[in-house]
Amino acid sequence: MFSSDNKKPKQATMETTTQQNIIAQGTKIVGDIASQGPFRIDGTVEGNVKTSGKIVVGKSGFIKGTLQGENADFEGKFSGKLILSGTLSLKSTAHIEGEVHISKLAVEPGATFNATCSMKGTVKSLSNEPSKPELASSATQQSVQSK
Repeated sequence: MFSSDNKKPKQATMETTTQQNIIAQGTKIVGDIASQGPFRIDGTVEGNVKTSGKIVVGKSGFIKGTLQGENADFEGKFSGKLILSGTLSLKSTAHIEGEVHISKLAVEPGATFNATCSMKGTVKSLSNEPSKPELASSATQQSVQSK
């Protein structure tokens, strides 16, 4: 019943959600990337990036292509289509161009946001207005330069 001779091999387990993928400065990747864990990008990615984790793009980071994920913090540059189910945070050094589909947007002064933006999510009603369950607003070619 309790045998010290264990015949089953032990399996190593790895938590993919706690392991961060890093693309270092000076690294260029051309192609598609898919991951379950979070990303930090300080290099260049030309292609599609898809993850269920958080994406952080450092000051030297650049993504050209499609980015799909939950939340993203940008200090670097992005050009293409950005699709997030959560929040896009733009630091003062961020430069975003293209098409953006997000739930929430946070922009620091100094960030450049030249994009067609679509925000989806619940809207809190004002005291004089009836409650709206879903908002799907789209503004064409919003050009925001915070100073």
